[in-house]
Amino acid sequence: MSSMYPTALTLHSILRWVVLFAGLLAVARACAGWPGRRSWTASDNRAGIWFVAALDLQLLVGLLLYVVLSPLTQMAKDNMAAAMRDPSLRFWAVEHPLGIVVALVLAHVGRVRIRKASTNDRRHRVAAVFFGIALLVILASTPWPGTPNARPLFPW
Repeated sequence: MSSMYPTALTLHSILRWVVLFAGLLAVARACAGWPGRRSWTASDNRAGIWFVAALDLQLLVGLLLYVVLSPLTQMAKDNMAAAMRDPSLRFWAVEHPLGIVVALVLAHVGRVRIRKASTNDRRHRVAAVFFGIALLVILASTPWPGTPNARPLFPW
């Protein structure tokens, strides 16, 4: 099982870029359509679907890491009280997964509210707000280089 850890971690790192690109595309399309009162198009809809789907896939790989493969989260789960006092372990055991789950919930709620919106303007506004906030939460929850829990930008 331990040989799967580097593979899953690499996949998780690559998927970060898919999620960010899909999120940026969905937010950009929403922001471009909102003030211009542009019609909600199939491309706008697909951008949101791809963002949510990429997040869902990222969550599945992240759960595999969190529950089964990661030595960091295993260490944290072995003594959660100690992990909460260690900023790095707390980040991996609580802050990173919680931030991503919050972003995922925001993106899914946004998709539902987009489908229920009665006007094009409202669809674009809902997409911009929910996808935009989800993207900000993702950016804040990602272990960027230069942060205390840094991971490389690219796994290779």
